[in-house]
Amino acid sequence: MSKILMIVSAADSLVLADGSTHPTGFWAEEVAASHKVLRAAGAQVDIATPGAVRPTVDALSLDSRGGVSEADAQEFRAYLDTIADQLSSPLKLADVRLSDYDALYIPGGHAPMADLAHDTDLGRLLNEADAQGTIVAALCHGVAALLSATTPDGGFTFAGRALTAFADEEERQGGLGDNTPFYLESVLRERGATVETGAPWSNQVVVDGKLITGQNPQSSTGTAEATLKALAAR
Repeated sequence: MSKILMIVSAADSLVLADGSTHPTGFWAEEVAASHKVLRAAGAQVDIATPGAVRPTVDALSLDSRGGVSEADAQEFRAYLDTIADQLSSPLKLADVRLSDYDALYIPGGHAPMADLAHDTDLGRLLNEADAQGTIVAALCHGVAALLSATTPDGGFTFAGRALTAFADEEERQGGLGDNTPFYLESVLRERGATVETGAPWSNQVVVDGKLITGQNPQSSTGTAEATLKALAAR
């Protein structure tokens, strides 16, 4: 049985470019759909957060304000209810040993921009994973978490790698727009990554060796399936 560590942001707010505070959290579909696919394939999925803080679901990811239909919202709520015990008592990220897992999986929502993007414990895990060839999967704004991984000289561990992330155009169309703290696609390019985005809101998954990334919530299932494929190919 494969063991996968799903690393979820513990942030429930995000400071925007204008200095205001925006409520946030994890995106329901990205956790629910990903977890469902991974667990259905027989994988053990543990959940960890910074400080073992119970993560908050972004309210926008469960109603029409976030472009989510009521039927989909009900489906996501129902699945999250099945893993409520895991979400209420996550592992402490600082205590995680990479050797216990076959893959790391990082879903999004805007919350990772507030904490995971600069979390030193996560940066350590990601550097270890990259060095040891452990699968790293990240989705949507969860790709911001990769920014926590730096080289000894201050470079970006994943510079030169092909990946995707929530596109700047998607941020403008249905995200925070110019009030975003940073445009993730642009920052990843500036840090040296080769960013391959698809059409806005399309299912776009990029696989570069053991690095697997998905562009947006619509890529949740595809990212989880690509992770399973990579696990099977080990």
